[in-house]
Amino acid sequence: MANSKYEYVKSFELEDEVMLPNLMVVRIDGRDFSRFSQVHEFEKPNDETALNLMNSCSAAVLEEFPDIIFAYGYSDEYSFVFKKTSRFYQRRASKILSLVASFFAAVYVTKWKEFFPQRKLLYAPSFSSKVVSCASAEVLQAYLAWRQQDCHANNQYDTCFWMLVKSGKSVSETQEILKDTQKQQKNELLFQKFGINYKTLPELFRQGSCLFKKKVEETVKHDENGNPVKRLRRKAVFVHSENIAGRSFWNEQPSLYNDLGHFTKDIGKIEPDFIRSFQFENKLLPLTWVVVRIDGCHFHRFSDVHEFEKPNDEQALKLMNSCAVAVLEEFEDIHFAYGVSDEYSFVLKKESELYKRQSSKIISAVASFFTSTYVLQWGEFFPHKELKYPPSFDGRAVCYPTYNILLDYLAWRQVDC
Repeated sequence: MANSKYEYVKSFELEDEVMLPNLMVVRIDGRDFSRFSQVHEFEKPNDETALNLMNSCSAAVLEEFPDIIFAYGYSDEYSFVFKKTSRFYQRRASKILSLVASFFAAVYVTKWKEFFPQRKLLYAPSFSSKVVSCASAEVLQAYLAWRQQDCHANNQYDTCFWMLVKSGKSVSETQEILKDTQKQQKNELLFQKFGINYKTLPELFRQGSCLFKKKVEETVKHDENGNPVKRLRRKAVFVHSENIAGRSFWNEQPSLYNDLGHFTKDIGKIEPDFIRSFQFENKLLPLTWVVVRIDGCHFHRFSDVHEFEKPNDEQALKLMNSCAVAVLEEFEDIHFAYGVSDEYSFVLKKESELYKRQSSKIISAVASFFTSTYVLQWGEFFPHKELKYPPSFDGRAVCYPTYNILLDYLAWRQVDC
């Protein structure tokens, strides 16, 4: 309700616009995927099917959000790069990072059976995410080089680690063997002990996967004589490259340098200050009441497509409530929740140190977990209704300094209801 006496609580919402001309990158990471991969018995050190599922989800993200031009991922992480002129969601970081993580999680659950038809999804996966701001194409180049270097290093270590464990070594013995070893030493260990030439392992494992939109010729119909009629369409394509940050790779792709900029030179050592900026996290004020509010994205359309009853669909509301219960069970620091229609507000205890109060991680974890639970539980509440497409939720976190202001926030949401 506009102009209510509680409207003042909106003034506590902080602006988090990523200012132009900075390039926006949203990086998502699987939340506690070490446990998730163990529970779901992923193959070690790399499960090709699980990686293909991640890649399929990233392709869906590029299809869903036209402003995303390029994506790079390995293991349980993916980075999505927006075109430099993007004004998506008015460039509000919290909205963007939560929406991408939420949609990715929804697609992950939706596609699970396609990739693991004989394996039940035992619990809802979730992802944390953040926005990395790159001041120029040069900084973006450094970011991509940093992520791919991390892929190389982690995969080489993991390959050595799991080969040693599978050969009978204990975890502690394996860690001691690999302690302080360099790249060449790991290569020699793999070859001498296991006959593995690291450079011949699949590119998917060693290099990660990159995905970008390019013009491809597709058959759109056939003419009256049965001849194919073809058109150029922008379509997401997967590519593997040993150096995604190299000029020879980047500058050969018009769709990349036109929307993101040219790489003028090859990168050597990555500036430590760049890495520090990539790792920076905004933190919420200590000893304040933190509220994470999530809202359904385009739920007017979602409710129409899925034929929800108007003005209220009781089953849809019960599904929302069930997801909120799951969130409270998943996050011990969340002590209270209030929801109406397609939104929910979650209140963290005042002294909470969840994710060290890093706002992006808190927002994205809650939004993505809520979303994946929504998809996972859909069949329980709508057993005779197919989920036509993945839902998504955007989120924000707001700090309220006093208990009374927190109560006014909740009163505002209920008045709005």
